[in-house]
Amino acid sequence: MRLLNFCRITTKIISQLLAIIIVFTFVFACLAKLPAMAASRLFEGLSNAQLVALQSIPDNINTRNSNSFVTEAVNKVGLAVVRIDTERLITRPTNPFFEDPFFERFFDDNVRLQPPSQELLKGQGSGFIVDSKGIILTNAHVVDKADKVTVSLNDGRKFIGEVKGTDKVTDLAVVEVDTKGEILPVATLGNSDLVQVGDWAIAVGNPLGFNNTVTLGIISTLKRPSSAVGIPDKRLDFIQTDAAINPGNSGGPLLNDRGEVIGINTAIRPDAMGIGFAIPINKAKEIKDVLARGEQVPHPFVGIQMITLTPEVAQQNNSDANSVLILPEVKGVLVTKVLSGTPAEISGMRIGDVIVEIDNQSIISAEQLQRKVENSGVGENLQFKILRNGREKELFVVSGQMNY
Repeated sequence: MRLLNFCRITTKIISQLLAIIIVFTFVFACLAKLPAMAASRLFEGLSNAQLVALQSIPDNINTRNSNSFVTEAVNKVGLAVVRIDTERLITRPTNPFFEDPFFERFFDDNVRLQPPSQELLKGQGSGFIVDSKGIILTNAHVVDKADKVTVSLNDGRKFIGEVKGTDKVTDLAVVEVDTKGEILPVATLGNSDLVQVGDWAIAVGNPLGFNNTVTLGIISTLKRPSSAVGIPDKRLDFIQTDAAINPGNSGGPLLNDRGEVIGINTAIRPDAMGIGFAIPINKAKEIKDVLARGEQVPHPFVGIQMITLTPEVAQQNNSDANSVLILPEVKGVLVTKVLSGTPAEISGMRIGDVIVEIDNQSIISAEQLQRKVENSGVGENLQFKILRNGREKELFVVSGQMNY
């Protein structure tokens, strides 16, 4: 009897244990399906392309280090960014009164025989190494007329630099240092033609004497004409950025988010607040080897001063009773001055002419005309179509070399 009761109790306990195991197994199975069900609901409505994009997220997304893309970009280029210190000795002439016979009697010999005074002017800027043998790119105004150039690397090394060539029209210069066989770090040059508005922009340099400074912004505008920036003597279409660029940043690199140089910073507007400008790196690529050889960079010119003409501007001019010219109400370029002895004067161009075509290409702005001439080459025979006194006229202008 006791044995029978024991068997019944044991059977009941085993049945209860099996029931508990079955319940727990069911609960865990449901819980395991919940993430998949949630993910299924989450991905409902996503296109195949979006699903592929999600699947392409790197496996190590949660294991990446904490460094930002800015840190990674600067680390790639930082050692190739240099500080450039310049010295220039200025000799100031003696007072002209000392050499005038009439005033000579009023000064004693000690005063009249004083030598001309001298003053040492110091400047500072930035640059970056583009060749491991010691070729450095910077701004022309950083090394302009310098008697001594000292190049300092971030690792503490210093070299005496030689200015191989400068080009004031593009504000570019090449400095060479004698590395005595040392291999220098080199910055990677990007492609400024691929830059878009809204891309990240990282400025590196030594602004206001603060070495190794990095500022971050975006590309604000592309192809900002130098004339619009307020420097009509230059021939550049700048990259505009809101990354801070101050004196001392000049000549340093502007980087993209991959650490490639897309521009050369230039502090050309002391009144600029939150706006900086950079020379596109592709322009520097075009002429850096010419500058390194000490050769003159070709800059074709025709010799006119001009403004963009629109129908609205012409109407406003023509409605003024005191206007000395009646302008055609068209899009083109108005010649405001013809420089003496230039190709334009030789061709017969006059003040008041309106240029509407060059080589059968419509011209509607001064910036477009400047680019057309710049890209033509020195000695090119250009066919201008102009409007003069209401009539069309053709002039042939042979572009010359701009001297500065």
